[in-house]
Amino acid sequence: MPGKTSGERRALDALTATLTSEFETAGFDYISPDILQPADVFLDRSGEDIRSRTFVFTDPEGREQCLRPDLTVPACRFHLSHVADPADEASYCYSGPAFRYQPGQYPHEFHQAGIEWFGADDAEAAEAEVLALTLQALKAAGLKDYTVRLGDLGLFHALLASLDMPERWRRRLHHHFWRPRAFRALLQTLTGSAKRRRTSISPLIDELADADLATATALVEAELDQQGLELVGDREISEIAGRLAEKAADRLESPLAAADSAQIDDYLVIRGALPDAAGEVGALAEEIGGNMIHAAQRLQNRIELFRQKELAVDEFEFVAVFGRSLEYYTGLVFQIEIAGPDGGTRTIAGGGRYDDMMSDIGAGKRVPAVGCAIYTERLQLALEGRS
Repeated sequence: MPGKTSGERRALDALTATLTSEFETAGFDYISPDILQPADVFLDRSGEDIRSRTFVFTDPEGREQCLRPDLTVPACRFHLSHVADPADEASYCYSGPAFRYQPGQYPHEFHQAGIEWFGADDAEAAEAEVLALTLQALKAAGLKDYTVRLGDLGLFHALLASLDMPERWRRRLHHHFWRPRAFRALLQTLTGSAKRRRTSISPLIDELADADLATATALVEAELDQQGLELVGDREISEIAGRLAEKAADRLESPLAAADSAQIDDYLVIRGALPDAAGEVGALAEEIGGNMIHAAQRLQNRIELFRQKELAVDEFEFVAVFGRSLEYYTGLVFQIEIAGPDGGTRTIAGGGRYDDMMSDIGAGKRVPAVGCAIYTERLQLALEGRS
């Protein structure tokens, strides 16, 4: 895709200035995170969609690097390197290029302007502020017609935590949340409606059923030696043994109750105007109990905070299966969309809560974090009627 003319560049710069001015006026400090980033942070934490589209290379010292595919993780790394305590509250704004392989109409190099807020004590209030400020910036730029879609990974986590199942099953179901076919296949396997296939390594799995990790590792190592097989990729024998041991444990586990599976399905089909959907979530939470009660109340709290910000919550759509394409989110997620000329939608901005990111990259503790990024070139096209 060709680059920009000088006129297009000036228009984009002016648009970016409008957005960042709104952010800075709200008290967010402007930062310039590095464009070059360690690749493992993105490849391990962003999910399959971003991994497959990230530009990765090896530097002269043999380290795997990448061009940043978004600015959220670079902002996290900036925060980690500039504060004494990662849990210290800080709010940043930024603008600049990001890079992803994007076949079709969007360029591989594109621009984002956004905000990130770390360490806020009141999670729901911070989320309301981030969403309200994002919409305020878009309106200041001239955007009028848009829709807001929301989801909540925290609700899904609470749902799984409230149902009787091994923790390893919760981890797997969460991992496959963004992959509907794999999620459905896993759920059918856990309930016993889809039988587990026996393979050439099934006898080894049976042998691992009661083994601890050290014994399992030794058994797998002996099997590899006997078969003359070498490890491929960067997985260690202990990791392989751990996964096979989980498979062995699954074979001894009682199936997931049909009623629990049905409640997962009941949650995942919830979709509609935010207040109505929240009512459905609340009713399901009363039926399930446990962590779902508190998670449903937090959703209601957000609605009240959105109303206090004079946001049009009745026009917001809640979709239980919506999690955006970035798999580091842990709670509320949202997306601002416009109608496309083909009858579909175009994402103008998106964000959410990602409380595990700072600990994942070395903070040593979990740090509350929420943010949003605006795709400035998409916004510019929308304002020009060329979405």
